[in-house]
Amino acid sequence: MNKRERLFLRAFSFNSIIISAHERKKMFKPIKYILFSVTMITSLLITSCGADSTTDEVIQTAVAQTVAAQNTEQAMVTETPSVLATQTPLSFDATLTPLGSLASPTATLNLSKAECAKASLTSETIADGTVFKPGEQFTKTWQITNTSNCVWDTNYKIVFWDGDIMGGGYVYNLPQVTGPGQTIPISLVLTAPVSNGTFRSEWKLQTPDKINFGVGLYDNSFYTEIVVSDAKKPPYGILSVDYNITRRPTTGCPFNIWYTVYATITVSGPYEFSYYWAQKDGNDSGIKTVFMDKAGSMTISREWKVSIIDSQNDRWMQIIVTDPVYREYGKATWPFECK
Repeated sequence: MNKRERLFLRAFSFNSIIISAHERKKMFKPIKYILFSVTMITSLLITSCGADSTTDEVIQTAVAQTVAAQNTEQAMVTETPSVLATQTPLSFDATLTPLGSLASPTATLNLSKAECAKASLTSETIADGTVFKPGEQFTKTWQITNTSNCVWDTNYKIVFWDGDIMGGGYVYNLPQVTGPGQTIPISLVLTAPVSNGTFRSEWKLQTPDKINFGVGLYDNSFYTEIVVSDAKKPPYGILSVDYNITRRPTTGCPFNIWYTVYATITVSGPYEFSYYWAQKDGNDSGIKTVFMDKAGSMTISREWKVSIIDSQNDRWMQIIVTDPVYREYGKATWPFECK
């Protein structure tokens, strides 16, 4: 190898080292700087060794290869962002964002775990002890509140739990989606047994993964209890008397304060009875007679006005039934303190 060839190879190797170091420092350096380096090295070669046609061809070939290689590398770098963009969604973990949280920060949709199995009984129709004829059909409704943080969908079920099924099905789907804190009416069409007696039908709810749960702190079943009688005069009667008291005004000590006592009376069937209001101060009401044409409830009320000059002590009122069977139904009691 002659001196010119050795000088050319040394210069070309030096150019490659410069390009490699440059690539490590910055992938996206514009090609014009690399061409400038090649031009400078070429100028040195021409100055040192002189120029002939062979040398020109070799140098032009080297420059062309360098530019082609740089264009290829630049094309690869340009394509890199699009490759990364297509890969980014693959690293997303969908399980980190529960579906229910999209709708509510505290509600979880379709989550069938033990924490979703929480409910309470708000109210119900057809009081326990209601009398039916053998084979009589009736609709029982329970108002059930979702006390969990989950959304109950229609994959939740109402399942027969114990007692007499009363002609119903063993399993029903929940009729509608019910969110946390919402109350859903659960109505079942049932049929009284054909024999006389007292019968009870118990039910519970079930999550989609077969966790059975009831209502209240102890997961009690919700139920209906009826009396079946084929007698011409069934043993209808008063099942319960429940009181509620209001005050007007609700706060403060004006000269006069009005207390109203509400009594909700529930009967087991068509029933006529006589009653009166008794009061602590002896100011009783007169006797009244009421006829209820079917099983159910009615609410009556009585008002008591109290002045701030009256005695500061507890007061009470109560319902007393005189006919057809005498019975006293508790007392609605409240304190009176206004100083």
